[in-house]
Amino acid sequence: MYFQDEENSWLILFARGVLILVFSILFARAFELQIVKGSYFRLLSENNRTRKIEISAPRGKILARGGEVLVSNTEIKKRIIFDPKEGYLKTENLEGASEEDKISEWKRDYSLGAKAGHITGYLGEVGADEVGKVDPLCKEKGPFKAGDLVGRGGLEESYNCLLRGIPGEKLIEVDTTGKKIRLLGEKKAVSGLDLKTTIDYKLQEKVAEFMEGKKGAVVVSDPKGEILALYSSPSFDPNWFINKDTKKVADVLKDEAKPLFNRAISGIYHPGSTFKLFVSLAALKEGKIDKDFTYEDKGEVVLDTPYGTFKYGNWYFSQYGRVEGKVDMVRALARSTDTFFYKVGEILGIDNLVKWSKIFGFGSKTGIDLPGEVSGLVPDPEWKLRVKGESWFLGNTYHMSIGQGDLAVSPIELTQAIAVIANGGYLCKPHLVGGENCRKLDLNDGDISLVKEGMIQVCQTGGTAFPFFDFKEKVACKTGTAETGKKDTTHAWFTFFAPAFDPEIVVTVFVEEGGEGSKEAAPLGRAIADFWFSRKNGLPKND
Repeated sequence: MYFQDEENSWLILFARGVLILVFSILFARAFELQIVKGSYFRLLSENNRTRKIEISAPRGKILARGGEVLVSNTEIKKRIIFDPKEGYLKTENLEGASEEDKISEWKRDYSLGAKAGHITGYLGEVGADEVGKVDPLCKEKGPFKAGDLVGRGGLEESYNCLLRGIPGEKLIEVDTTGKKIRLLGEKKAVSGLDLKTTIDYKLQEKVAEFMEGKKGAVVVSDPKGEILALYSSPSFDPNWFINKDTKKVADVLKDEAKPLFNRAISGIYHPGSTFKLFVSLAALKEGKIDKDFTYEDKGEVVLDTPYGTFKYGNWYFSQYGRVEGKVDMVRALARSTDTFFYKVGEILGIDNLVKWSKIFGFGSKTGIDLPGEVSGLVPDPEWKLRVKGESWFLGNTYHMSIGQGDLAVSPIELTQAIAVIANGGYLCKPHLVGGENCRKLDLNDGDISLVKEGMIQVCQTGGTAFPFFDFKEKVACKTGTAETGKKDTTHAWFTFFAPAFDPEIVVTVFVEEGGEGSKEAAPLGRAIADFWFSRKNGLPKND
């Protein structure tokens, strides 16, 4: 009997323990669900009966200096349809839609299309590696989401933060089937800010027309760096990317002429005889020559060296078998006498030549507010030994002195440097947005005036720029023809500023593998000058 009571007592205690354990587990689970994770499950419940509808924000407009629209937005009204499976869908069919069911989306419109493609850039969807990331320059605008559009190239990329808006949203209550019950709240989208540029709308349009069918670039600025027009040819239409014209986009991507490549700021080429202007200024400033220095051109310079005899000819002798005779600097610039500049480069010396090339901005990025700029190349003995494993010879100095050899510049670099002569000695950062940024170089006014006189004579009878011989305004200019390494193929350059003594514009024209500067690039320069000076009214101020 005792053992039976003891056994029953043990069973009762065990049962009680099990009950206590079960109730403890149930209590702990209830505590977790209601107290610990209560807010989580309430949020799930809320999300099951609410829908967040993002309202896209329009990007800011991009405007020309006169207020003309370069880039704008087209509003597209859409209707929100609530769906139990998808959550919600968007449709452009607005039939029967209430105002609460409508939202606005925005499509980018590039008014000049391919005529300003490299200036404006285009929009593209964020990549997988960008989703969830925040632009550190505009953290307040939040992380990128899948499907967001961001600037690719041009001003769209450089000023993406400024142009980008802040999306809004609508909070909609739905029932268990996903149907709309009511609008709970709405946060308005905030538009991006507009961007005012220095671009002259009509000039940009004309420059693009003048370059039709050619490969190259044109840069037009004022003497203090405001970019009035910038065009790289061939170009592309940003609207193709927005409209998702897959065929045209594919054609652009595989085109061997590289329409997406901005030759104005990313292409570097031998500058040819345009570089003689800076050799002249350097030699004058260093006191190696003066205004009375002369040299007798005999058609070529002959060097007898331990490695053999080398001849460096003048273009006039090579093409026509004729010589210039005794020339001073002004005449040598007007006639682009190669032999004169061989000798000046020799007297100046490679170290001074390199030093002053860099002072004028060559071999460095200008800092223009467009993405993708590359710096040109100013070679020197150390560079040649390191890269080519070769020593520097006098012939290398000769080649560099006429803008050949390994020297390479971009059209924007050359425009910045030419502006130094136009504005009286200031190196100014090229820009499309904002104000001027200039610094004075240690140059003599008299030296600048002497070189400018040579440039004026280039564009007058007897000079090399024959398309300007009958031009009414006095123009300061320089032609350039640069070898490319391909037989009978040269790059054509032409650069000028006008009027010569109170400049309004600084222009560089580059035609890639186009031939002679005087025959191919100078006529384009003349067309630009004709258009500029034919306009009755001056440019509106860039307020």
